[in-house]
Amino acid sequence: MTIVRNSEMRRELTVGEVAERSGVAVSTLHFYEAKGLIRSNRSRGNQRRYPRSVLRRVAVIKVAQRTGIPLSEIQAALTVLPDDRPLTVQDWARLSESWHEQLNARIASLMALRDHLTSCIGCGCLSLRECPLRNPYDVLSMEGAGPRLMDATEEDGQP
Repeated sequence: MTIVRNSEMRRELTVGEVAERSGVAVSTLHFYEAKGLIRSNRSRGNQRRYPRSVLRRVAVIKVAQRTGIPLSEIQAALTVLPDDRPLTVQDWARLSESWHEQLNARIASLMALRDHLTSCIGCGCLSLRECPLRNPYDVLSMEGAGPRLMDATEEDGQP
């Protein structure tokens, strides 16, 4: 006869249990919750309790972050999925498909950057008149003098 402890029978997990099982810090779980990526219930003692399904949700968040998808996009994608059950293979297929084109564009951009690195002298100043990495064909000269790359970063959100 196997004795099953109460803690093993529970359907909900404490924040520490989720952190341990998912490999994510407690503070990260609190952050995810504040951003609407995961949710918890409160116990009578006002302690967070998570459904077991949160483990797969956290795994999906970690994988998406590793590929460079912003948390805001992860959150938007997760809102269409139920949070009362683990994500299914079909759920993951829909999520990954929605990110597929964006990841292909990022890969193409990184490959182009990699291919141009050999022509960069690596000085770090990025002030070459026709830097193939940051100012191809000197297009920034048409905008006038000054730190155009910094201005462009703030306006269009590009690095």
